Amino acid sequence: MTEHIKISRQNSILHVRFTREEKKNAITGAMYVAMTHALTSASTDENIRVIVFSAAGNIFTAGNDITDFVTFAGSIEISPAALFIKALANFQKPMIAAVNGKAVGIGTTMLLHCDLVYASPEASFSTPFVDLGLVPEAGASLLLPMRIGYARAAQMLLLGEPFSAAHALEAGLINEIMSADTLLEHTLSKAATIATKPQNALTASRALMRSGQEALKNHMDKEFAQFALALNSSEAREAFLAFVKK
Repeated sequence: MTEHIKISRQNSILHVRFTREEKKNAITGAMYVAMTHALTSASTDENIRVIVFSAAGNIFTAGNDITDFVTFAGSIEISPAALFIKALANFQKPMIAAVNGKAVGIGTTMLLHCDLVYASPEASFSTPFVDLGLVPEAGASLLLPMRIGYARAAQMLLLGEPFSAAHALEAGLINEIMSADTLLEHTLSKAATIATKPQNALTASRALMRSGQEALKNHMDKEFAQFALALNSSEAREAFLAFVKK
């Protein structure tokens, strides 16, 4: 486990919180491992009915820690990030996110697996994979066009242009915007409401809404294969080194 992921429990809600404020909540391998463990444990705990993701400070997450990319060696399919992404996609209980500030890379793509997303007016969403010599992950190249339409998805995935909270709301990427002061309270309130619903009906309804999971898993396998090739490319290495030098 890691001190940069705070796991807390409030009745039937499991709260997973990024707490690496000094590094803009950039996600390390250890943080991925902690979150994967939380999801795996919650999946078999009948007393946990909903997961809430949030972050300390004024940035949700700057995305994957780039230094991890620079030093990465091994199979991307079994990397901590990939295992977390697979755990997200396979999780069968409701997930809700509270986004305050920037959500970069995985910070945006993980939201595509959440059922509800609430954000502050200061929130922004970006997927600069191409700028880093990479390709989208977490099924984003399938889910984002489905969610917000191809034109808007191309704006995010190919141009790497960030979406403001207002733009994200209009596009259907998030559910509501509220002040940073009330964001977490509001999100936890919605989680508490979901937790009181008849569980069999809730689980079945969610599964029906996500009936394309097999196609998503196959698509994610293709993404992982392309991501592995891109990660070892000269384009990506140059982009990582330039980022680190900044």
